[in-house]
Amino acid sequence: MPAVTSGKVLVTGANGYIAVWVVKSLLDAGFAVRGTVRSESKATHLRNLFKSFGDKFEVVIVEDITKDGAFDAYVKDVDAIAHTASPFHMKAVEPDDMIVPAVHGTLSILKSVQTHGTSVRRVVVLSSTAAVFRSNPHPETTLVLDESSWNEEEVAQCREKGRDATPLAKYRASKTLAERAAWEFVEKNKGALGWDLVVLNPPFVFGPVLHEVDKPENLNESARDWYHNVVKGRLDKEALANNGATYVDVRDIAQAHVLALLKPEAAGNRFILSARPFKWQDFVTAAHRAAPEKIPEGNTSYDASKAKHVMAYNNSRGITTLGIKYRTLEETARDTVEDFKNRGWL
Repeated sequence: MPAVTSGKVLVTGANGYIAVWVVKSLLDAGFAVRGTVRSESKATHLRNLFKSFGDKFEVVIVEDITKDGAFDAYVKDVDAIAHTASPFHMKAVEPDDMIVPAVHGTLSILKSVQTHGTSVRRVVVLSSTAAVFRSNPHPETTLVLDESSWNEEEVAQCREKGRDATPLAKYRASKTLAERAAWEFVEKNKGALGWDLVVLNPPFVFGPVLHEVDKPENLNESARDWYHNVVKGRLDKEALANNGATYVDVRDIAQAHVLALLKPEAAGNRFILSARPFKWQDFVTAAHRAAPEKIPEGNTSYDASKAKHVMAYNNSRGITTLGIKYRTLEETARDTVEDFKNRGWL
């Protein structure tokens, strides 16, 4: 398929932490955007935030994204889709409490596009490295995963243990099965679709906040973790030096959505979008440098050059094919601290 370089993009779940930045990046790149939210109350902030773009931005209400036909009316005159809406929390009792909405929400929009999206040329689905993850059998060495990896083990855990599966396994299984469903839908309907699929797989997402949030406690999961661990000093010195994961800046994952439309060669690929592995002390050090009077310095004996990471992701496909350029950890920390400071949260 040719690249989508102009026109209108439908962004689902447009009020989410990542999605608001996706909307901004698309508008800044010259696209028109139609965002979906679940209720009118969630639309007001977006209309105010993007009012300078005039009629290039609109918001529509889709109360239940899992219903067949939920998106039918809204895919008819758009050129591309950015599907970001999916549950992300750790409160599910049964695995299906997360898996069913994630899978049905993804299939719902793909079915709508197949039937009514006659002008759609590309669908970008926001997945996660949760769908790539697998445990490291040799934690003394770094396990490096690429786009060929799928998280089969936590899908199996949910099938075998049901409600006794870990909350994280339920979430990761939902992302894995939703992404699998998207690829299987495209394969099953191969030759009958006028559009192609691109999937983006970020790990932890950090960075400044654009979506509506009144206090730190109501931040999304990843930003709230960052606030508690970096700003409030929730972790002890040993945990700061030894606990971590991999991350990407929210503005970089947003820009990746734009690049996924602009690059013809992105078609039919999944892209791991990971800036680098981190230990929490890396962010504490950078944040303390940005606001020494507000952020505790944490573990001063930590040596980043000696940190051992259990897992990392090969991010070369996103760099070479999409042309993504990642912000440094220092930039992400500095800009997040500045944002929190402006909100009176420091």
